[in-house]
Amino acid sequence: MLKRIAVKDVKLGMFICEFCGSWMEHPFWKTKFLLDDPRDLHNIQSSGIKELWIDVGLGLDVDTPGQGKSREEVEQEAENLLLQAGKSQLPERVAFDEEIKIAAKLCAKTKTAVMEMFNDARMGKAIEVEQAQAMVEEISQSVMRHPHALISLARLKNADEYTYMHSVAVCALMIALARQLKLEEPLVQEAGLAGLLHDLGKMGIPAKILNKPGKLTLGEFTIIKSHPQIGADILLNNPLVSPLVLDVILHHHEKVDGTGYPHQLKGDNITLFAKMGAVCDVYDAITSNRPYKKGWAPAESIRKMAEWSKGHFDERVFQAFVKTVGIYPTGSLVRLESDRLGVVVEQNEKSLLQPKVKIFFSAKTRSPIVQETIDLSRLAGKDKITGRESPDDWGFKNLDNLWLDY
Repeated sequence: MLKRIAVKDVKLGMFICEFCGSWMEHPFWKTKFLLDDPRDLHNIQSSGIKELWIDVGLGLDVDTPGQGKSREEVEQEAENLLLQAGKSQLPERVAFDEEIKIAAKLCAKTKTAVMEMFNDARMGKAIEVEQAQAMVEEISQSVMRHPHALISLARLKNADEYTYMHSVAVCALMIALARQLKLEEPLVQEAGLAGLLHDLGKMGIPAKILNKPGKLTLGEFTIIKSHPQIGADILLNNPLVSPLVLDVILHHHEKVDGTGYPHQLKGDNITLFAKMGAVCDVYDAITSNRPYKKGWAPAESIRKMAEWSKGHFDERVFQAFVKTVGIYPTGSLVRLESDRLGVVVEQNEKSLLQPKVKIFFSAKTRSPIVQETIDLSRLAGKDKITGRESPDDWGFKNLDNLWLDY
């Protein structure tokens, strides 16, 4: 039996069927669940929702005693458990070199899982969204332990695995960007799921077009542009996929000047999540090796995106993204005022212009020097970055090994 009740009367043990009001007013992607987690109770009571529907046949009724406890006792217990859970579940920040080892295993694991998930979509099978949510949680935990380890590692992908690792990379970037924008944690998880699933529709594109090494014909590009709609159609009726996630899948190729696709949305007609998806998608795409072109260096990619930003990206979202990955992202080749060349190995959260850099080459003598990692924030007035450099111009190979071994 269904019953509509006020949020103030909600208690643990009730079976939630539906929230009354806009989905934007509450943080839950699920619509039917047993309320057995104190954190969920706290989130419901803190949301903008005033009423909801419960099923008294599957859970407690308003008048059902809560194991002999008063409402005040249940709420106090929920609050205490919430505080304890928050303390125990927040992972501690770890060093970059420690997290990069964990991230490497996580990338391998999630790549396999994403391949299986995408292959299910190709075969017309149902998508295991619960598994995707579990992957997002693991990626989220890694990003929280160190925001740059997995993001930097996921950029290193070969052309053959691009479609799958691109999804992992965009998931991590969306999570980091959502936190930079100070979104609530449930929305951070939604952003991650949107990133993981944003290109699912590419499984409906013929492989010979998707992996074509040369330039696409106009007809082939038209087919490629159908992948957002294909992805949205696959997940449209899945109760575990929220409108936020569907919106990113459908609109991550829209541009603020209205020249994107599939609906040529413009400016404020594009949601925040779709604007975030656009930035994260483009950054990982242009920094990755593709069947038809070699990826650009991270710092060069940020520079080019800044040039496009007025027509392509939302300015506020792009600025937050730069704060997320850095003006000189991990792996960037830079020249210092001392005429030494180095690779950025870690960001400085207090100053985007003063990361840690592993120096290894003298631009003056054009010869290798003893490798040393320096923290530019501690060398203020003594040395600084004067600009980005192209590895190709110097003939450097395998620069990524410098920061991977950091």
